[in-house]
Amino acid sequence: MSNSPAPASSDQRQRTQDELKTLVGHAALDYVVRGQWVGVGTGSTVNKFIEALASIRHDIPGAVSSSQASTERLRALGIEVRDANEVDRLAVYIDGADEIDGKGYMVKGGGAALTREKIVAAQSDQFVCIADGSKRVQVLGAFPIPVEVIPMATARIIRQFAAMGGQAAIRMAGAKPLVTDNGQYVLDVKGLAISDPLGFETAVSQWPGVVTVGVFAFQRATTCLLATDAGVQTLSF
Repeated sequence: MSNSPAPASSDQRQRTQDELKTLVGHAALDYVVRGQWVGVGTGSTVNKFIEALASIRHDIPGAVSSSQASTERLRALGIEVRDANEVDRLAVYIDGADEIDGKGYMVKGGGAALTREKIVAAQSDQFVCIADGSKRVQVLGAFPIPVEVIPMATARIIRQFAAMGGQAAIRMAGAKPLVTDNGQYVLDVKGLAISDPLGFETAVSQWPGVVTVGVFAFQRATTCLLATDAGVQTLSF
Protein backbone atom coordinates (compact mmCIF):
# COMPACT_ATOMS: atom_id res chain seq x y z
CA MET A 1 0.00 0.00 0.00
CA SER A 2 1.32 3.46 -0.79
CA ASN A 3 0.35 7.07 -0.34
CA SER A 4 1.68 9.17 -3.19
CA PRO A 5 2.64 12.81 -2.78
CA ALA A 6 0.75 15.49 -4.63
CA PRO A 7 1.90 15.98 -8.23
CA ALA A 8 4.76 18.41 -8.59
CA SER A 9 3.95 21.78 -10.11
CA SER A 10 5.63 22.65 -13.39
CA ASP A 11 7.74 25.34 -11.73
CA GLN A 12 8.73 23.24 -8.72
CA ARG A 13 12.43 23.50 -7.94
CA GLN A 14 14.36 20.24 -7.98
CA ARG A 15 15.69 19.49 -4.51
CA THR A 16 19.33 18.62 -3.95
CA GLN A 17 20.31 15.24 -2.54
CA ASP A 18 21.08 16.88 0.79
CA GLU A 19 17.67 18.56 0.88
CA LEU A 20 15.93 15.26 0.15
CA LYS A 21 17.79 13.60 3.01
CA THR A 22 16.87 16.43 5.37
CA LEU A 23 13.22 16.23 4.28
CA VAL A 24 12.88 12.51 4.95
CA GLY A 25 14.98 12.67 8.12
CA HIS A 26 12.53 15.13 9.65
CA ALA A 27 9.52 13.15 8.37
CA ALA A 28 10.73 10.11 10.35
CA LEU A 29 10.10 11.98 13.62
CA ASP A 30 6.40 11.17 13.18
CA TYR A 31 7.24 7.49 13.80
CA VAL A 32 9.19 8.03 17.02
CA VAL A 33 7.13 6.91 20.00
CA ARG A 34 7.48 9.39 22.83
CA GLY A 35 8.60 7.78 26.06
CA GLN A 36 10.08 4.78 24.21
CA TRP A 37 13.61 3.85 23.16
CA VAL A 38 14.37 4.35 19.47
CA GLY A 39 16.70 2.35 17.27
CA VAL A 40 18.97 4.46 15.09
CA GLY A 41 20.81 3.25 11.99
CA THR A 42 23.84 4.49 10.12
CA GLY A 43 24.57 6.69 7.13
CA SER A 44 24.19 10.15 5.68
CA THR A 45 20.38 10.07 5.57
CA VAL A 46 20.23 8.79 9.14
CA ASN A 47 22.52 11.65 10.17
CA LYS A 48 19.73 14.02 9.13
CA PHE A 49 17.31 12.04 11.28
CA ILE A 50 19.68 12.24 14.24
CA GLU A 51 19.81 16.01 13.87
CA ALA A 52 16.01 16.11 13.86
CA LEU A 53 15.80 13.68 16.79
CA ALA A 54 17.80 16.09 18.93
CA SER A 55 14.81 18.46 18.84
CA ILE A 56 12.71 15.94 20.81
CA ARG A 57 15.48 14.36 22.88
CA HIS A 58 13.68 15.20 26.13
CA ASP A 59 10.66 13.18 24.98
CA ILE A 60 12.54 9.87 24.69
CA PRO A 61 14.74 7.97 27.16
CA GLY A 62 17.40 7.51 24.49
CA ALA A 63 18.55 5.37 21.60
CA VAL A 64 20.22 2.10 20.63
CA SER A 65 22.66 2.69 17.80
CA SER A 66 23.91 0.44 15.01
CA SER A 67 27.40 1.94 14.75
CA GLN A 68 30.10 3.78 16.64
CA ALA A 69 29.72 6.71 14.23
CA SER A 70 26.02 7.12 14.99
CA THR A 71 26.64 6.66 18.71
CA GLU A 72 29.14 9.50 18.71
CA ARG A 73 26.77 11.75 16.78
CA LEU A 74 23.84 10.98 19.10
CA ARG A 75 25.82 11.62 22.26
CA ALA A 76 27.23 14.86 20.86
CA LEU A 77 23.65 16.09 20.53
CA GLY A 78 22.73 15.14 24.10
CA ILE A 79 20.91 11.87 23.34
CA GLU A 80 21.63 8.95 25.68
CA VAL A 81 22.80 5.78 23.95
CA ARG A 82 22.50 2.31 25.46
CA ASP A 83 23.91 -1.02 24.39
CA ALA A 84 21.37 -3.31 22.71
CA ASN A 85 21.70 -5.77 25.61
CA GLU A 86 20.44 -3.12 28.04
CA VAL A 87 17.13 -2.51 26.26
CA ASP A 88 14.53 -5.29 25.92
CA ARG A 89 12.64 -3.83 22.96
CA LEU A 90 12.56 -0.82 20.70
CA ALA A 91 9.36 0.80 19.49
CA VAL A 92 10.87 1.68 16.12
CA TYR A 93 14.09 1.41 14.17
CA ILE A 94 14.91 4.21 11.72
CA ASP A 95 17.53 3.49 9.07
CA GLY A 96 18.36 4.10 5.43
CA ALA A 97 18.81 1.70 2.53
CA ASP A 98 20.94 1.38 -0.57
CA GLU A 99 18.01 -0.25 -2.38
CA ILE A 100 14.42 -1.14 -1.47
CA ASP A 101 11.89 -3.07 -3.54
CA GLY A 102 8.11 -3.15 -3.60
CA LYS A 103 7.88 -5.66 -0.74
CA GLY A 104 10.14 -3.84 1.71
CA TYR A 105 13.17 -6.04 1.04
CA MET A 106 16.38 -4.02 1.08
CA VAL A 107 20.08 -3.99 0.29
CA LYS A 108 21.98 -2.31 3.12
CA GLY A 109 25.57 -2.01 4.26
CA GLY A 110 26.97 0.90 2.29
CA GLY A 111 28.09 2.30 5.63
CA ALA A 112 29.60 -1.08 6.66
CA ALA A 113 27.25 -1.42 9.67
CA LEU A 114 25.04 -4.20 8.29
CA THR A 115 25.54 -6.69 11.14
CA ARG A 116 24.65 -4.26 13.90
CA GLU A 117 21.81 -2.89 11.79
CA LYS A 118 20.24 -6.35 11.61
CA ILE A 119 20.67 -6.80 15.36
CA VAL A 120 18.91 -3.54 16.19
CA ALA A 121 16.20 -4.14 13.58
CA ALA A 122 15.50 -7.58 15.06
CA GLN A 123 14.55 -6.13 18.46
CA SER A 124 12.35 -3.38 17.07
CA ASP A 125 8.56 -3.43 16.73
CA GLN A 126 8.70 -1.69 13.36
CA PHE A 127 11.37 -0.78 10.83
CA VAL A 128 11.01 2.56 9.07
CA CYS A 129 13.33 2.94 6.08
CA ILE A 130 14.19 6.51 5.06
CA ALA A 131 15.60 7.09 1.58
CA ASP A 132 15.29 9.19 -1.54
CA GLY A 133 13.25 8.02 -4.51
CA SER A 134 16.28 6.79 -6.44
CA LYS A 135 16.64 3.89 -3.98
CA ARG A 136 13.35 2.29 -5.08
CA VAL A 137 14.01 -0.66 -7.43
CA GLN A 138 12.09 -3.50 -9.02
CA VAL A 139 14.80 -6.12 -8.35
CA LEU A 140 17.62 -5.88 -5.79
CA GLY A 141 21.21 -6.07 -6.96
CA ALA A 142 22.03 -2.99 -9.02
CA PHE A 143 23.83 -1.65 -5.94
CA PRO A 144 26.75 -3.91 -4.93
CA ILE A 145 25.60 -6.29 -2.20
CA PRO A 146 27.70 -5.91 0.97
CA VAL A 147 28.62 -9.07 2.85
CA GLU A 148 30.51 -8.91 6.16
CA VAL A 149 33.00 -11.76 6.39
CA ILE A 150 35.69 -13.15 8.67
CA PRO A 151 39.00 -12.17 7.02
CA MET A 152 40.42 -15.71 6.70
CA ALA A 153 37.40 -16.73 4.61
CA THR A 154 37.49 -13.92 2.06
CA ALA A 155 39.21 -15.72 -0.83
CA ARG A 156 36.92 -18.75 -0.62
CA ILE A 157 33.77 -16.63 -0.36
CA ILE A 158 34.88 -14.57 -3.37
CA ARG A 159 35.14 -17.86 -5.31
CA GLN A 160 31.68 -18.95 -4.15
CA PHE A 161 30.15 -15.73 -5.43
CA ALA A 162 32.03 -16.16 -8.71
CA ALA A 163 30.38 -19.57 -9.09
CA MET A 164 27.01 -17.77 -8.81
CA GLY A 165 27.99 -15.24 -11.46
CA GLY A 166 28.91 -12.46 -9.05
CA GLN A 167 32.09 -10.43 -8.79
CA ALA A 168 33.09 -9.85 -5.16
CA ALA A 169 35.83 -7.51 -3.99
CA ILE A 170 37.14 -6.54 -0.58
CA ARG A 171 36.07 -3.02 0.36
CA MET A 172 39.12 -0.88 0.91
CA ALA A 173 39.89 2.09 3.14
CA GLY A 174 42.83 3.61 1.36
CA ALA A 175 45.49 0.97 0.80
CA LYS A 176 44.10 -1.44 3.41
CA PRO A 177 40.88 -3.43 3.75
CA LEU A 178 38.13 -1.58 5.58
CA VAL A 179 37.59 -3.06 9.04
CA THR A 180 34.06 -2.96 10.48
CA ASP A 181 33.11 -2.08 14.06
CA ASN A 182 33.12 -5.85 14.61
CA GLY A 183 36.69 -6.30 13.37
CA GLN A 184 35.72 -7.99 10.10
CA TYR A 185 35.98 -7.28 6.35
CA VAL A 186 33.25 -6.34 3.88
CA LEU A 187 32.92 -7.83 0.41
CA ASP A 188 30.94 -5.86 -2.20
CA VAL A 189 29.31 -8.16 -4.72
CA LYS A 190 28.35 -6.98 -8.22
CA GLY A 191 26.56 -8.75 -11.04
CA LEU A 192 23.73 -10.46 -9.15
CA ALA A 193 19.99 -9.84 -9.53
CA ILE A 194 18.24 -10.93 -6.34
CA SER A 195 14.80 -12.16 -7.43
CA ASP A 196 14.37 -14.23 -4.22
CA PRO A 197 15.70 -12.09 -1.34
CA LEU A 198 14.60 -14.54 1.37
CA GLY A 199 16.24 -17.48 -0.38
CA PHE A 200 19.43 -15.56 -1.12
CA GLU A 201 19.79 -14.31 2.46
CA THR A 202 19.13 -17.79 3.83
CA ALA A 203 21.64 -19.51 1.55
CA VAL A 204 24.56 -17.09 1.80
CA SER A 205 24.16 -16.69 5.57
CA GLN A 206 25.04 -20.38 5.92
CA TRP A 207 28.39 -20.12 4.15
CA PRO A 208 31.21 -20.60 6.66
CA GLY A 209 32.90 -17.29 7.30
CA VAL A 210 29.91 -15.11 6.40
CA VAL A 211 28.91 -12.89 9.31
CA THR A 212 26.01 -11.03 7.72
CA VAL A 213 24.52 -10.65 4.25
CA GLY A 214 23.48 -7.13 3.23
CA VAL A 215 20.12 -8.33 1.92
CA PHE A 216 17.48 -7.49 4.53
CA ALA A 217 14.63 -9.90 3.89
CA PHE A 218 13.89 -11.36 7.33
CA GLN A 219 14.34 -7.89 8.85
CA ARG A 220 12.60 -6.06 6.04
CA ALA A 221 11.07 -2.59 6.31
CA THR A 222 7.49 -2.25 7.55
CA THR A 223 7.32 1.31 6.21
CA CYS A 224 9.44 3.30 3.78
CA LEU A 225 9.56 7.07 3.56
CA LEU A 226 10.82 8.10 0.12
CA ALA A 227 11.85 11.72 -0.39
CA THR A 228 10.95 13.16 -3.79
CA ASP A 229 10.79 16.64 -5.29
CA ALA A 230 7.03 16.50 -4.70
CA GLY A 231 7.38 15.60 -1.02
CA VAL A 232 7.62 12.44 1.06
CA GLN A 233 6.00 9.32 -0.30
CA THR A 234 4.94 6.71 2.28
CA LEU A 235 5.07 3.01 1.39
CA SER A 236 3.62 0.43 3.77
CA PHE A 237 4.43 -3.28 3.48
